[in-house]
Amino acid sequence: MGQTSENFSNRLPTIPPLDPDRVSLIEKEGLTVKQLEPLGVEIYGADVRSRLPEPVIEALEVEMANRGFIVFKHQAGLSADELVEVSKWWGAHQIHSTHGVHPATPERNRHIFRCSNDARHGILGVGPQWHNDGSFEAATFSHSAYYMARAPEQGGGTHFAHQGAAFDVLPKEKQEFWERLVSVNSASSVTHPLVHTHPISGKKSVWLHLGMTGAVIERLPEDDLSIDELKKEPATTDRFRLLTEDEMKQLFNDYNDLMNASFEKGYGIRYHYDTGDLLYIDNWAVAHRAAPEAHMPVEKQGLRIMDRVTIKSKQDLAPHFGLPQYININGPHPFNKDGVWQAGGVGFRWKDDIRLQN
Repeated sequence: MGQTSENFSNRLPTIPPLDPDRVSLIEKEGLTVKQLEPLGVEIYGADVRSRLPEPVIEALEVEMANRGFIVFKHQAGLSADELVEVSKWWGAHQIHSTHGVHPATPERNRHIFRCSNDARHGILGVGPQWHNDGSFEAATFSHSAYYMARAPEQGGGTHFAHQGAAFDVLPKEKQEFWERLVSVNSASSVTHPLVHTHPISGKKSVWLHLGMTGAVIERLPEDDLSIDELKKEPATTDRFRLLTEDEMKQLFNDYNDLMNASFEKGYGIRYHYDTGDLLYIDNWAVAHRAAPEAHMPVEKQGLRIMDRVTIKSKQDLAPHFGLPQYININGPHPFNKDGVWQAGGVGFRWKDDIRLQN
């Protein structure tokens, strides 16, 4: 399945420009702020070893929510403790310990997930497809850090797609359908809405993990109720159904097409790192994937070493319609029997010829 006109409306994606008052506040600290296009912000002149004033941190967090990510340039040589400490500036100010510590991880710090294109230096093959970090958590990570300890000489960056702007370009009928959907994580049984309202930017944003989803539940529409009214209605099993295999494949392909179209449609960017770049994403605002070059061998690209730190959210990414935050994917379900209900960390396989390690 490829991109078709029915997947996109004629509306333009909206990503707010930098706010002049917040820029002025940030620049009073001697920093330089550069707006990237169509999303993202670069910050020059900072030394993140010294904590910025709280109003500046708050301003940067809002800009991250609006524009997807910020990059502190020229932060080479950060220690593991320094990287972890600056990551506590955001979200709930708490780190989520990583699910794997590579032997080359600096100081064997359990908060750092080290990635590389060389198995001696980090974990291979991470994040080749569009995803958000921490989809297995109820309070899925609010932010993630990507610290480029060593950038490869021939490139190996990250692609980002703004999920609020992606919702903007969906046709109205598809917006309404997606707003009625809730995903179930195939590994942890946690549920998340396919469309949520971002707690800082206020933008309706799409959110779906292509590699760890075992089921998608639809709240059946009622002609006399709006989407907002549907969300407030109590949950009863006769008002829900599971998407079938064909519907799941269509949804996942549509979502993948929507993210892939971000570069052409003006809500995606292919970001290329320099050594010492410290990039933070708002994980509720942008999806991301490793560029294909990031996984190419050292002999072709040069050595790539990236350290990831994930930050806990202040709140759960809670489902709508009175559905619980967890529905046991390993047990029976109360919905239609012909729908997909698949347990296991790999999730529903929506495409046979695509790598889905996330």
